Amino acid sequence: MNSLLLLIPAALFLGLLGLGAFLWSMRSGQFDDLDGAASRILFDDDEAADAPEPQRDRPGSSGSESV
Repeated sequence: MNSLLLLIPAALFLGLLGLGAFLWSMRSGQFDDLDGAASRILFDDDEAADAPEPQRDRPGSSGSESV
């Protein structure tokens, strides 16, 4: 029972210490993706090239046709 009085605060302290280290590393940019932008340039944007172009009105037409 006496050991719980020591182990519970120690576990809470170590957990908060780990959380603090993780938050510090996120704020300081330790997890930034430095290789992602360099490898993204190697892939083509096939989806944009295969998409059909939207139809446009002919020049000079008013947009409404009479039947």
